[in-house]
Amino acid sequence: MKTGSSSQIIEPSRLRVGDSLIESINLRLAMTGCPTFGNGLGNRLPGLTGPMFSRQMETMRLLADYFCPADWRVHAFLRDYLYDTGLEIKLPSRTFVLDSPGLARLLSLPPDCDEFVSDIMRSYRVSQGVLHNPANDRRTTQGVFHVAEGGLPIPDDKFAVPKPVFARLLQQALQPPRELLRLPFTSSQAEKAECFVSLLLRPIVCPAVPGFIEEKTMEVRFFAPGNLVSNLDFVETIFGNAGDPFLPENDAGLDVEHWTGHTGCVILAPHLVKLTK
Repeated sequence: MKTGSSSQIIEPSRLRVGDSLIESINLRLAMTGCPTFGNGLGNRLPGLTGPMFSRQMETMRLLADYFCPADWRVHAFLRDYLYDTGLEIKLPSRTFVLDSPGLARLLSLPPDCDEFVSDIMRSYRVSQGVLHNPANDRRTTQGVFHVAEGGLPIPDDKFAVPKPVFARLLQQALQPPRELLRLPFTSSQAEKAECFVSLLLRPIVCPAVPGFIEEKTMEVRFFAPGNLVSNLDFVETIFGNAGDPFLPENDAGLDVEHWTGHTGCVILAPHLVKLTK
C-alpha cells in the first residue's frame, strides 16, 4: 500500500524524521518503559522537566492496571462472556498509544534508514511517503472467517469456534513472541523497543442528515505488536485517528448524541498461525 502524496520527486533520505519528532517519539517510548532511539533523552531534560517526567513515570507505574474507558468496555464484555470458561483475559494496559495522526507512519521505519524488513512486512521510504508490503495480503475472508459460539446464530458459510477454544486463542494472541513486539523505529540499533501499539478509531456508521439526525460513530480499539505498526498506519489513513483514549473528550460513552453504543476491538496476532490443536 502506498500512502501520502507529492508532486515533486524527493530523495528518500530527505524525508527522514526530524530531530523534534524523534524526541517526541523518544519521550513516549520512555514513558512506556521502552528503550529510545539513538542517545534517547539522556540528561537533556532541563530544570523542572526531569522531576516532572519522573513523577509521570511513577504515576504510570501505579496505574499500570488502569484501562481507558474504551478498553474497560471491551474488558467488561470479555469478562462476562468468558466467565463460564474459567479463563481470564487481560488486555494490554501499557501500550504505545498512537494519540496523534502520523505517529504510526513515523514508527514504521527507523529514522536513519529508508527500509524495514521482517519475515512478515517490508516497508520503504519513497518520494510519495511510505510503501508497506505485507508478506500476505488477503483481500477476502472467504473460507477463513471463524465466529465464537455463545452469541448470535452463526451463518453456515462461517466456522463455529467453541467458546473455551476462543478464550485460549485470545490468551495466546495477547502473548506474542518478543521479535513480534519489536518496533521498526528502533530496529537499526542494538537496544530495541518491544511493546504493543494501540489506536482508537471513531469510524462513521451513520452520516448526518441536517434537521433529522446527527452523525453517529462507533468506537474501535486496535492492538498490534510493535512489528505491525504499519498496519495501524493503514487503518488510520482510512478511518482517521480519534486521539488519546484516556482523555475524557475522546470517551465515546460521554458523547451520547454521536455514539451508536457499539465498541469494537481488533487484535493483530499473526503468530497464531503457528499454533496446533
